[in-house]
Parts: sequence; structure tokens; C-alpha cells
Amino acid sequence: MKPWIERLRDLEEVLALPDPRPAISAYHDMPYAIFHYNPEEEFLFRKELDLLSTRLENKGKRVTRISLAYLLDRAMQSPVSWKDLIEGEKSVGLSEAIETVSEILATHQPLPDLVGEAMPADADPTQDVVFLWRTGALFPCYRTFALLEQMKGKVLVPTILCYPGTLDGPAGLRFLGVLGADHNYRPKIF
Repeated sequence: MKPWIERLRDLEEVLALPDPRPAISAYHDMPYAIFHYNPEEEFLFRKELDLLSTRLENKGKRVTRISLAYLLDRAMQSPVSWKDLIEGEKSVGLSEAIETVSEILATHQPLPDLVGEAMPADADPTQDVVFLWRTGALFPCYRTFALLEQMKGKVLVPTILCYPGTLDGPAGLRFLGVLGADHNYRPKIF
């Protein structure tokens, strides 16, 4: 496989197309793809994502970047604060704290709903491009596979999940290179 910086350039060519949806997904109700990169290169990737966003905007695209770290923090404002979670972890342990965050993101403040609210209101599939980034913040509480599956049919514009992880076979990804690989990803992996 090509180095991630070369794959990012390939992705740029696709996203610059007048309508990139057919090139990033074979599914009409899933106009999104995954861009994976080495987790150790997170800060270099962020710099390159800034540059890519600027280049796409210069080509007439409207780029929206949705930070999953920000959405996680927003979700944790209610019903449990970070302070409460940290205090709770001291008494009940890490596993219970992780389960609490997972439960919040699954039911109390569903992450797919938060992502949907952050999408451009007047989205145009031929003009808009969305990047879901800062994905590593979800580790180990929330698997991105669940997010992508629940976004099916709700996302209308080309959306790229920026995935810090390693490729495992042709369609498997290991979140941060640590968790066991999910091999059920249907979106195209760049």
C-alpha cells in the first residue's frame, strides 16, 4: 500500500471531482469513506489535513471539519461531567468509566446525532466535503464502525472519516493499531 501522504493526494483528486460520491462509495446511502494513517503521525496528519482543506476550498469546495474530540466533550457535559467520570473511576475502576462513556455516546447523547447536527445545514453533495477528524479521542470508549453504520442514510455529502489506525487485510482496520481489527467496514478505505 502507498504511504499515507500519497493516498491523501489520491483522495484529494477524488474529492475535487464535480461529484465525488460515486468515486468514494459504491453505496448511494453511504457517501463516505475512511482515510487511515499511522497513529504516530497524528500531528503531521493534522497539518496535511489543514493544507488539503485549503486546496479543496481553492478549487471551489466548501470544507467542514467536525472534531469528534469536540463532540465527545460536548456529549460529556450531560448527564455526567468529566470531573464526575474521573471521580467515579477512582471508586469503580477504568472499565466502568469506559462503559459509562460508551453508554452516553450510544444512548444519552448519541454520537451519530451529534455528527448530524454538525453537518452543513444547506449541504450540497457536489460542493461540500466533510472531514470527521480527531477520531482517536474516542478510544477506547467508542468504535468508529458503530458510528459509520449508524450514519448510513443520514449523511448526504462526501464525508471522510480520518482514522488513526492500521490496515488489517483488504477491509480490516485496527483502531489506533491496538484494538482487534473490524473487518466489516463497507466504506472505501483510502
